[in-house]
This record gives sequence, structure tokens and C-alpha cells, in this order.
Amino acid sequence: MNRLLIIEDDVALAALLARRMSKQGFECQQCHDVSQGLLLAHQFKPTHVLLDMKLEQDNGLKLIAPLRKLLPKVTMVLLTGYASIATAVEAIRLGADNYLTKPVDSQTLFHALSVTAADLAMNTALEEEPLSPKRLEWEHIQQVLTANSGNVSATARQLGMHRRTLQRKLLKKPVMDHR
Repeated sequence: MNRLLIIEDDVALAALLARRMSKQGFECQQCHDVSQGLLLAHQFKPTHVLLDMKLEQDNGLKLIAPLRKLLPKVTMVLLTGYASIATAVEAIRLGADNYLTKPVDSQTLFHALSVTAADLAMNTALEEEPLSPKRLEWEHIQQVLTANSGNVSATARQLGMHRRTLQRKLLKKPVMDHR
């Protein structure tokens, strides 16, 4: 059975996420701070972790490495209300498998928790050089757009940008890295 640990300081949101994911077949445990998160991760041994980036006065990014060390095969998704490409890149670099912005619908969340790093590795060719910031932005926009089933307005809201700005970015051809 899939076991999901939800580390979220908003108690009501944590309860809502637990209800949603329980309906998807997850056995859920929730906690609301960094120390509780590490303790429950050690005791509960989750297969999946949903981690909020802002945990009261702490930063959830600091929890990624210890959780990854404790649970090397866990599928970890960082959830944030403060999305930026820089934090998305940092979260993935530290060991998160995915990065989603609040609010997130159940289908997008379930998909993010279901896709493992191994699945992503099979679908992505390893690159020798890192992607440029413009290419990272393009990839992130495409990922969010796909998660929103092509809905530009919903994608713009999730990315925190005006719909017209997003439409202009989408009209441009994908940014290719020069190697």
C-alpha cells in the first residue's frame, strides 16, 4: 500500500489533502513542522512525501536532503504558494521528484505523486550541461500547462502571471540551448 506523509503547517489544508489522497488509495499521516516531519518519516516509513515549502518559520527545502537520506526511494513532491523557477530548480537539485504550486487539484497532485524519478529518467535523456534559465522557464510552463489540461487561464493563475503574458510566452518558439 502507498503510504503518504503530508508535512504542511496549514492544519486545515493538511487534513483536506489527506482526505483527497485517501480517496486515491493512500494511507495518510500528517504533521505540521520540521521536527515532527522527520520523526514521522522515521516511524511511518512513507512511500510518498508531500512537503510544504514554508513551514511556519522554517523552509521545507531544508527537509529534502534529510528525508532523501532517510528514505532514498520515497517519491517526494514539494508544494508551495510561492512559486519561482529558482526554487523549483533548487528543490529538484536537492532531491524532490516534483514541484507544485498551491492551489493544486487532486488529479494534478495524484499524478505528481504517481510519477517516480525512475519514470522521469526513462523519459528524459541525460544532459551533460544544465539547461539555460530561459529553457527551464519554458519547460516549467509546459509542465504546468499540461497539468492544467492546456487551460491557459488556470496555468497563468498557478504560475502567478497575467494570462496575456503567458499567452505571449507560449507564442514564442521553445528556447533551445546552444551547445
